[in-house]
Formats: sequence, C-alpha cells, structure tokens
Amino acid sequence: MKRFAGFVMLVLLAALPVPAVATSQTTQPYVADRQTKIDVMGEWAHPDDDTSIIGPCGVWHQQYGVKCGVIMVTRGEGGGNATGPELGPELGLRRENEDRVAHYRSGTVDIFNLDRIDFFYNQSAPLTQYFWDEQETLRRVTRVIRETQPEIYIGFTPTLAAGHGNHQQAGRLIWEGVLAAADPNMFPEQLKGPDALSTWQVKKVFSGGATAGTGGTTTSANCTTGFTPTGLDTVAGVWTGYNSPYTWPAGNTQGQTAGTPKIWQQVADEGRAAYPTQSRVMYKGTSVPACPRFGMTESFVPFQPNSNAAAGRDDAILFGATKPDPGGLPLGTLEYLTFERFYNVAGEPFEATVHLRGKLAKGNVALTVPAGWSTDGPKPVSKGSSADITFTVTPAATATVDQNAKVSALYTTTDHATGYTENVVRIVSAAEGRFQRWGNWQEYDEWLRNTAPQANRLGRSQAIQSMGIGQTIDVPVVVHNWSAEQQTGAVSLDLPANFTVDAQAKPYDLAPGADATVTFKLTNTDTTLPAQQNVGIPIRTATGSETLTLTLVPTTVIQQATPVVDGKANPGEYPGPTLDLGRIWQGASTCTGVDDCGVSSTGEGNTAKVSWSGDALYFFIHVRDDYQSYAVTPAECVGHWQADSVEILLDPRGTASQDLKDTANTFKLGIFPFSQSGGPCWERDADNHQGYSSGALDTGNAPGVQVASTAQWVGSNQTTVPHAYAGGGYDLEVKIPLADLPSAVDPARLGLNITPYDNDDTSAAGTTTLRHIDMSTRLGWSALGSVQSDPYRWGLATLPGYTPPADRPTTPAPPDVSNPNLNGVLSPQTIAQSARNGVPISGRVPTDDLEILSSAVRGDAVHLVTSSKGNGTARAFLTSGELGAILVWTTSCTTDPPPDYGFTPCAITDGATPPWSPDMSGHLVKQATRQVTRGVQHWTIPLTATQQQQLKDRGHLLISYETAKNEVQAFDIRIA
Repeated sequence: MKRFAGFVMLVLLAALPVPAVATSQTTQPYVADRQTKIDVMGEWAHPDDDTSIIGPCGVWHQQYGVKCGVIMVTRGEGGGNATGPELGPELGLRRENEDRVAHYRSGTVDIFNLDRIDFFYNQSAPLTQYFWDEQETLRRVTRVIRETQPEIYIGFTPTLAAGHGNHQQAGRLIWEGVLAAADPNMFPEQLKGPDALSTWQVKKVFSGGATAGTGGTTTSANCTTGFTPTGLDTVAGVWTGYNSPYTWPAGNTQGQTAGTPKIWQQVADEGRAAYPTQSRVMYKGTSVPACPRFGMTESFVPFQPNSNAAAGRDDAILFGATKPDPGGLPLGTLEYLTFERFYNVAGEPFEATVHLRGKLAKGNVALTVPAGWSTDGPKPVSKGSSADITFTVTPAATATVDQNAKVSALYTTTDHATGYTENVVRIVSAAEGRFQRWGNWQEYDEWLRNTAPQANRLGRSQAIQSMGIGQTIDVPVVVHNWSAEQQTGAVSLDLPANFTVDAQAKPYDLAPGADATVTFKLTNTDTTLPAQQNVGIPIRTATGSETLTLTLVPTTVIQQATPVVDGKANPGEYPGPTLDLGRIWQGASTCTGVDDCGVSSTGEGNTAKVSWSGDALYFFIHVRDDYQSYAVTPAECVGHWQADSVEILLDPRGTASQDLKDTANTFKLGIFPFSQSGGPCWERDADNHQGYSSGALDTGNAPGVQVASTAQWVGSNQTTVPHAYAGGGYDLEVKIPLADLPSAVDPARLGLNITPYDNDDTSAAGTTTLRHIDMSTRLGWSALGSVQSDPYRWGLATLPGYTPPADRPTTPAPPDVSNPNLNGVLSPQTIAQSARNGVPISGRVPTDDLEILSSAVRGDAVHLVTSSKGNGTARAFLTSGELGAILVWTTSCTTDPPPDYGFTPCAITDGATPPWSPDMSGHLVKQATRQVTRGVQHWTIPLTATQQQQLKDRGHLLISYETAKNEVQAFDIRIA
C-alpha cells in the first residue's frame, strides 16, 4: 500500500486520497513502481557499516541510472557518542541522519531502518538473535525485499569472520531474506489482502565473497579488465575515478581548483567520515581513484566470468539483473546451477543440475569441470519456459581435499546466444576429523546445515578452544565418513612445545555416513603465559587434517584478605600474585613505551593485585601513563574507551561463551580515574546490565562498588596546559560486591580480565582542545584481539575458601541493555521516506486506518481533521529546510552549494559538529502527539511567529500513525 506525500500552497492544506493497489496477487501481481523499486540493495547492522557502497552507488546511479538502497537493521544507539550528549533513541535519531548524509550525494536516499536494538559489541549471532527477535527481523527484511524488489543484494558475510555478532546476523539475514522473499510459504500474510505483495527472486548476491586477485587497474574506467581472482568467486568492480556532479569550493585546504569536479572516490571518502558520533573526523584529504570490488556468492541469472573481457566493465555487476547479459539471453532469463550435495569425496560421482527459466530458445547445455574430473553432455534444451538438465560429475581420484572446486555451465542457443553460470562444491576427506564445535562455532555450523546450506561455499566454522596455562582439557574430535566405503584409521594430534597428550593416536572404524568421537586429554606445561597466546594444533586422520587454534590464557589464585579502599596497597591487603597488564591487544601504534602506556616485558608497567573478603572482590591497579587524556563530564561517563580508563571484566561462572551469551552473562565495570567533576566515575558496559553506575546518573546497576583513585585532573581539556600525571600514572583501588554479578561465582572457575585504555593527545590538527574520542591503546592481562567481547579468552581465577550464598542463582538474569532503540514513527526522516516510497516504516505491517480529511495553517496554528477506523497514536512533526541530509560538519567555505555544502574544509579548524539536540540542528520546528480513537478527530498545533517563519523554508508536516497492533502509516504534507 502506498502512503502519500501531500502539498500545500501558502495557507491551505488539501486532503489527499490514498491510491489503491492490487488486491489479488493471482489477478494482478505486485510490481514496485519507480518511487519504490530498488536496483541494488545493501544490508548492514549499523550506520557506517555500509560506506563501501557510497562510491560504487554514485557511479552506478550517475552512469547507468541505478537506484541503490540500504536496509539498516539498527541505528547504532548502543554505542557511545563522541561529540554530543545524545544516548539511546536520541542518539539513534542523530546516527540515522549521519548515515543519510554519508550516502545522500550518491543518490542513495532510501535507507530502510528496521528499528532493531543496538545493544553492544559482541561476537555472538545467537545473542543478536535474542535481542533482535530473530523471526520478526526476518519478517521485516522479507517485506522490504518484496516491496522494493531489488535485483542485486550486497552486504556482510554471514560467517564468524564478520566479527561483531550484529554483523554476522546481518549477513545471515541476506541469505535468509533472499530465500524467504522467494518462498510463498514464508510470511504468507504479506501475499494476501489489500496490501498484497508478491514473492520476489533477488538475482545476484554479494555476501562474503572473496575479492583478492591480480591484474585490473585503479587508473581508468572498466577497472576490472584483466583481473584474475585468486579465489573461485566471480568478482565485479567499479571505477571511482569518474567525475561526480559535485565541485571543489573556492578556498579549499586541499588546493584544488574551484569549480572543478570531485571524483566519486573523493565523495566516498568524505561520506565515509561523516559519522562524528562514532569518533570519525572530517575528511580533509584528496582522494585518488580506486576500484572497489565485490565477490559474488550466489546468482540466479547468467553473467560473465572474469575470464571474459566483458566482466571487466564497470557495469558488469548489473549483467543479467538490471541490464541484459552480453551473452545475448533476454533480460529476465534465470540460469543457475545446483548440486546433489555440497561435500564430496574424490573419485565418487554426484549429480549437478542446470536450471533455466524464461523465454528459452532451442540449444544445449555443457558443463566445464576441473582438470582430471569427468562429466557427461552436452545435453539438449528445448524451446519453452523451463528446463532442468541433470549431469553426472565425477571428481578426480586425486582431487585436493579441503578445497572448493568450481563447476560451470554454458547454455548456447541455436542463434548463438549464450548464458554462463557457475557454482562450487567442496572436496573433503573420506574420513574427516574435526574438533567438536561448541558455542558460537557449533551454532554457526548448525545454521549452515539447517537454514542456509548454500552458504557452505563460504566455509564452516574454525576450530577454536582456550585453556589456562598449566591446565588439562578434553579435546574431542568427531570423525565423519563422507564416502561410500568403510573407513578405518586413527586420529592424532601434532603437539607444539609445552604440551602433552594421553595418547599419540586413537582409532576409528566407520561405516559410510557414520560418525565417531575420540577424545584426547591435552595438558599444557607452561608455568608462565607465553608471548604468543595462540598456538596451532593440527588434528590428523588418514586422509585429511584441520588445525585447532588454542588460546592460552593466564591463571591466578585470588587470596583472602581485608583491604581498605583508600587507593593504597597496604601490607597484607593483597597477598596474591601480581598480574601483568602490560600487553597490548589493540592500538599499538599510539604507544611509545612503558612510560606512555605501561608496556613492559617484565611486568614493571601496568599491574594489578586482587583479593577477596566476605562477599566482595578487591582490586589494586597501577597504571603507568605519561599523558592525562580528556576529562569526561558526568553525562560522558560511558564509553570508557574514549578516555583514559580501566575496565574490570568478570564472568562469574566462566561459561558465558559456552552459553552463547558472550558478555551478556558477565559484569564489566569501566572506571574513569578522573573526571571534570574531580573524582573518578564508573559505568557498566556491554554486559548483563549496562549503563551509568555512579554519580547523579547512577542507574543502580552496581550498588556497593567503591573506587579510590590517586589521579587528579589537571583542570583543563586544553593542550596548552601540562597534562602529565603526577608520579607518572595513577593507582585505582576498587571494591566490587559479588552480589552485583549476574549470577553466583564459581570459585573454581571465575573468568577475569583487566584492561587499561590509554588515550593521549586527541586534539584535532590545528586545535588545542582534547576530544572525547577513541584513539586508545588497549592493554590487558589476557591481551587478544576483541578480548573485550570474548569471555573464553579472559584469564581464569580461583577463590580458595570462598562459598557463594546458597540462595544466589547460578543462572544469570536476563540481560538489560538499558538504552532502548528508536521507534521509526518518531523519526521525521523515516516518516518522510515512507510517505514518499510507500514502504511501511521499519518494514512493519501497513495500515490505511487513518485518513486526513483536511489540514490548514490558519493564523498561529496548524489545524487537522482526521478520521480513523480504529485506535492508535498519531505523531506530527513540523520540519523546515533540507531534511534528507542535515549537515554534520561546520566549514568556513562559502561557495560550497547544497547538498555538497559542509564536506570540504577551507580552514584547518573546520570540521566541528553543529549542535543537534533538541531540534535536529534547527530542522525540527514543532512536534505533537495525539491519541486517536475511531471516528473523526480535530486537533491543533499552535505556532509561534518564529516557527511560522521557519516553515517558510521548505516546511513539511510529517505524520506517523501507529495502531495498537503495531501497524503503521506515514504522511508528508508540504507547507510552501
């Protein structure tokens, strides 16, 4: 159903009808009109994830008339704010605008926010599913796809290589959404009734494809010409050296001639930086042309392989989707290749089927297989609309195991038109031994097997485990017989130094298709944590192998004592060992040595001691640091990585990763050693109950925590004032009641880490003011990449003699993320988009319950008369100026016209951020909310003289309507 955009001239606002759409899918299939239709759709989790398509979409839009869109699952409300006070929904409103600004000039004006909650950095797709309501999110993705009917889909990989669990799940939604949109059994309610959509087949998918290769160019158009991928994915590229419509303003600091065009790479780099709340700074460089490339992972249409010259063209990604393929088959022809099974054994045959749909001419299909393989054919194709041609393929007996292999098909008609397609299978060992997956790795493999088996081409999960130094663990290996014959042999482990095992090899004897698990007892003999915490342990069977990545983590014994929280480690308070916090896990380039950030190979830099007493843990932490960072205000006492701080991380059961909850089952306390209020402040971040934990903003999530700090603020955030710490650093003493943790502590296995964050001079070039921005060196007791989100990589501690209270639960409470997400009905930019393109707000169910009978500006008020078929909430927003992209930077350039204005510096001090709240940088004039009941409603929105004047600059009345059943409607009425 199409919501509408209305118009008003001067004073009178006319009532506008809602246009009708097809009511029966069987008699009139839904077809997206040009306002709604998207050619290339990207999908990502957070604003700024999507910047890779700014330049390409600009070129595709300008050169080929392609319309790009973005599905944005969250607005990034869960992150910190490096430039303003907004958090939660208010931050979401600001970050939505930043994303729109980044893409606006490339012609990408449709960003479909799904209103899912952005909770915190994690590496768990299952945790993301928990917070996002997995099925509802997929339902919304499916509606947006069916409504906008994109031909090409681009985004994250669904694999664990995506890192952030939100990124992994966004990648999965690509594969799941493409399947669901084409399946009439998925969300069938979307295919019925007055707003009925139709199923839709996306034609090409680029999610997780490899783009590495040789050849090609970055200096001329058709930049993928001569490119040869090193992987098996077909790669499409686009040159960003074309001139854009945007020009250099007079006086630009880059020294470019005024009035000359910026290339699209310049536009892309400026857009990539347009996220000041996320610690981005104004782009002040001069860009050179590039050739962004995309690896294709699924195609349902004919295309050009990289071995053909046409694949080098800058529009090659569009072939078969929005443009006819150069092979000559009509646009709309479907051609794709499927296999009887994905995992195959050398020498054993399997079936491959070529599927053809469309206006098919008589001809034949032939397969091309790797050298040494065999197949039958060519096979004939009859004239018609559908054909499925099956071949038998036999891999070579010597085919390399643990590798994908490409099979391609060429359809040739009698009039010499051709259609090419390809797909991959994987050759595996006849008897394959894999470390038994657990946690996120097990869950990902189950997703491949049960939900998106076609994504197997991207690879299964890695073999990952951790253990404390000096400890013994089980290493279970699952052996599977993929072959048609009995497999007999043995499993063995190749041990690195400082490891022993209970047996050198263990046997297996398996019937075809059978599994067996053999388990080794692995012991580490280290007495100290090695410099390299990750070691590889190959697991071998008779015909194959995989390598287990084993993380060694530090261990400690926490002794009982009775500390006093006074900032001093008095004799007897901390009898246990000293923990070395001087290992870097991120940001090494900003650390100059032990005096700067406490890096020491001998533990003489950053250190910690831990004791327990009663029902609490006590920490004495010494930090060496030569420069005192930005001092936070009470409202900025979150996002501890944006200033000098220390985080204490506790996993009470030591099993958060195994339970698929990552840090949502943990306690993480971020402590700022000083603040603008004078003393320290602290917060909980990315854990079971994040939010403010001290001062007037305390949410009550860490009662009883005590902090003593020796750091004294120098009194200024100006670099003109000396910023050296007295004594070359600071000491923290901290008490954490164990009752604050999400569950009872297991005294035999407490997950523990302590991570100092060291920020130095963060002032922008040419300025003397420190910024609240992430430029930190990150250190820790257990120091591995992304250790803040991986409890299994934290150290392990025991608490001899401690027993938790009997009534304390061992199961963590459900996580509380504190800051909710923005509801799209509260975003003027989202409402305006929905009214324009007809896609319901956040992909929810549309309604036509509300009708605007009349609307008028009379005197000092807007008067509305509405009629509703039911009950709901109507929200009105009066806006002025250009709402599609509200400036994020200040600049002294005076000849930089909209919409380019604000991206170019004309002075070294340019690049500050305009105030945003409470009125969206002056663009939100007035807002009002009305509870609507069945029948006719009269309501009035009073206006001041100033507000009336503001509305003369492209004024709009935006209205969102939300029913009690979560259905939505949007209106846009222009006030001239």
